[in-house]
Amino acid sequence: MEHAHAHHEHQHDEHHGQHEHHEHLQGNVSWAMAAKATLHCLTGCAIGEVLGMVIGTALGWGNVATMITAIVLAFFFGYALTLRGILAAGVGLRTAIRVALAADTLSIAVMELIDNGVIAFWPGAMDAHLSEPLFWIVLAISLVAAFVVTTPVNKWMIGRGKGHAVVHQYH
Repeated sequence: MEHAHAHHEHQHDEHHGQHEHHEHLQGNVSWAMAAKATLHCLTGCAIGEVLGMVIGTALGWGNVATMITAIVLAFFFGYALTLRGILAAGVGLRTAIRVALAADTLSIAVMELIDNGVIAFWPGAMDAHLSEPLFWIVLAISLVAAFVVTTPVNKWMIGRGKGHAVVHQYH
């Protein structure tokens, strides 16, 4: 449920937060802005992650195939959410894709590394089924860990005019 909430919050911010983006590009990045960029990315990652796990588990795939599917989908949805925001600003598709790739690649990579790292090293987590609380508890912990680690990365990148700073020029 909280993914839908985070997603809704982001849409709300897109419409009301247009004034604040410009002064942030000078390197004065608030933690709130970095957290917002991270949350946005995390929403996409979480959707892809869960979907990948669901598909892999449902089809009885092994851990490696399931994890690869989850990571591919996490990147796909992470980029898709960013793309949607950029395209909404009326930017051409080719430019939008370039911006999304530039903005999110490091962010998603760090997130997936932490997220899958927690799941991979948590005893029994990889073998837990979707019906087991362990699966969701470890997923929640791994997403929180990914958020905590990725937010400073995004703050640093936006402060240097990279990452989501690029995206915000189009809002």
